[in-house]
Amino acid sequence: MSRPAEPPDRHRTRGTPAQVLAVVNLTGRTFGAWQSPESLSPGLIGAATLGVAPGLFAVGRARAWEEVRTLVLPLVVVLVGLCAVSVRNGGELQAVRGGPLFLVLFSLGWVAVLGLLGLGALVCLLRQYLKPARPRGERGVPLPGWSKPVLAVLGSAWFGIGAGLLALPGFWADFVPWTVGRADAQALGVWALALGIGVLGSLAEDDLDRTRPALLALPGVALAVAVELAVHAAEVHWGSGGGLALLSSVGGLLVAGVTGRWLLARGLGRGTGAGGQAPS
Repeated sequence: MSRPAEPPDRHRTRGTPAQVLAVVNLTGRTFGAWQSPESLSPGLIGAATLGVAPGLFAVGRARAWEEVRTLVLPLVVVLVGLCAVSVRNGGELQAVRGGPLFLVLFSLGWVAVLGLLGLGALVCLLRQYLKPARPRGERGVPLPGWSKPVLAVLGSAWFGIGAGLLALPGFWADFVPWTVGRADAQALGVWALALGIGVLGSLAEDDLDRTRPALLALPGVALAVAVELAVHAAEVHWGSGGGLALLSSVGGLLVAGVTGRWLLARGLGRGTGAGGQAPS
């Protein structure tokens, strides 16, 4: 259901220390809040955060809650989920295990910043859902019918992968096509779960005009993750089932984002607005 205009706090949703991970781990160094077997896992976490940044800036320009919820809901999952994973696997944190001073301080800052951002995002979310609901009204640019089964499969795949890695990291980590620890598996699971929620959320909205920030974030995440995977290609077992699933899932995010932007521009260009029909 629609909510009154009042988008989430635009200053609290623009990034976390995870963005540092994308750059450092591209050099092949293992850098993160906890000890990881390889540098790829923390690098992917950072790359995903960096890739979603264009969508977060769009959140700051939004005029109404319904324009941003398909990105804000996954954002809350990421912030709260990564904080919970860090606390749950506290014994693996650099601050507990010991190491270089910068890594110890980074791990402490990681937990503190994620905790504050997650709390702020939850408060914003709660305030939105405490507002009286408004009638939904007409959709601006509905999804074309042929895209819905594809989005359902893509969103369900990411959601299922994320749920499995979070709930049973010891079992599902074996399907990740590189070496991961428990904290790595669960952190990657948080991101996979959030991506699944975002894709399924856009399917539930059934309105491309209301998913603008998400349509910016999807290809951004896919491209950033692709760069990280390309740099660390030697560490990935591409011929395994997990490797093939990873390629198709990341490619699906890119295709979904680019196609969605194209359909939105085409729909608006044809004058499709409230009460209009979806482009064929």
